Amino acid sequence: MHAVRALLLRHAARVVSVTLAEQRGDPRVAEIQALAQKAGKPVKRVPPATFKQLFGDAVHQGVCVDVTPLPAWHEEELVAAIAARLEAKDAPFVLVLDGVQDPHNLGACLRTADACGALAVVIPKDRAVQLNATVRKVAAGAAETTPLAVVTNLARTLRLLKEAGLWIVGADADAPKLAHETDLKGPVALVMGAEGAGLRQLTRDTCDFLVRLPQAGTVESLNVSVATGMLMYEAQRQRLTAK
Repeated sequence: MHAVRALLLRHAARVVSVTLAEQRGDPRVAEIQALAQKAGKPVKRVPPATFKQLFGDAVHQGVCVDVTPLPAWHEEELVAAIAARLEAKDAPFVLVLDGVQDPHNLGACLRTADACGALAVVIPKDRAVQLNATVRKVAAGAAETTPLAVVTNLARTLRLLKEAGLWIVGADADAPKLAHETDLKGPVALVMGAEGAGLRQLTRDTCDFLVRLPQAGTVESLNVSVATGMLMYEAQRQRLTAK
């Protein structure tokens, strides 16, 4: 429901049609219907059995939208967007995920990236979860607003980001420096590792700096989407404090 509402508010041109369960008459669904009608998009009311036929046991909340997806960026588009930000004296902030497997984690990372104003999220094409229905739902609309760059060779992409003017900052539990001790105000690509495995060695070697979060408990590491949120908001805190 959040994803559909976000699309209608921000990117209604990409919406083809909206389908609503006929038994839903609450204010949130009424708002979605009103937004769709205001944008001139067709709205269909269908019985619950139709949703069951379309989506099986998925938790759909009685709301479905047929949408033209946000195209994935290529490396060239990512580099061009970075150059445009730098030319405008606006330090770009990019999130890079090195092999995240869980769609819930990718969705949560996209949501945080959107909230923190990230220019884009970068993921590898292979050995990583891709944008699917679960990711879109968890992202609560962020998958429709935050560009996702899908790249073939992550190490090569990181080198391109360096050449474009970004500092590459990797997150590692054994890093010598704490995140708040590191300058994250400038043009930065924050690189997060996969669940359990962390950063791959080649990725780690490509980073300019490695940082960690302070931990007082006994757990070895944090969930990747939680750690991503904490690190991105540390960068956001530094950027806001510097203004």
